[in-house]
Amino acid sequence: MNTTLYIVYGVVGVVVLWAVFAFNRFVRLRNRVREAWSDIEVQLKRRYDLIPNLIETVKGYAKHESQAFENVTKARSAALAGGGSAHDRAEKENMLTGALKSIFAIAEAYPDLKANTNFAELQRELSDTENKIQAARRFFNTNAMEINTAVESFPSNIIAGLFGFKKEEFFDLDETPAAREPVKVSF
Repeated sequence: MNTTLYIVYGVVGVVVLWAVFAFNRFVRLRNRVREAWSDIEVQLKRRYDLIPNLIETVKGYAKHESQAFENVTKARSAALAGGGSAHDRAEKENMLTGALKSIFAIAEAYPDLKANTNFAELQRELSDTENKIQAARRFFNTNAMEINTAVESFPSNIIAGLFGFKKEEFFDLDETPAAREPVKVSF
């Protein structure tokens, strides 16, 4: 009888320890996802701060291109509003990226603008920021994949269900074929 009781206590103890470790793993994964999202937001803020300077620099050379400037301003405002799911934010960011591409296309038509050091520096900083955003998105998606796997895997899905841990959405690239094509650069 005592041996059976010790076995039962041992099994219950192991299950409780496993539950504690599983819960703590979910907390760690959730915090990594939050950290990754914060990294994305920091880089997006930097991007939003660079855009008005870029627009003002280009406006001085291409005054008649007002529609492109309005598109960038509207896309920036929508992206700055934030909110929504990762998918919603990704759509807004993709619209902003498309609008920014139009600004750089305008710059191609103005050799003096391309030679302007302020424009070149803003373009370099924006390019650097885009690379950092891409890295932050990869970091976020990696962490989202880890928590999603844990939420869906047995037996950790039991702990996820008991304590309300949910799957995270990925921060995806726009699904249009044009968005998947490499950017063409010519000198």
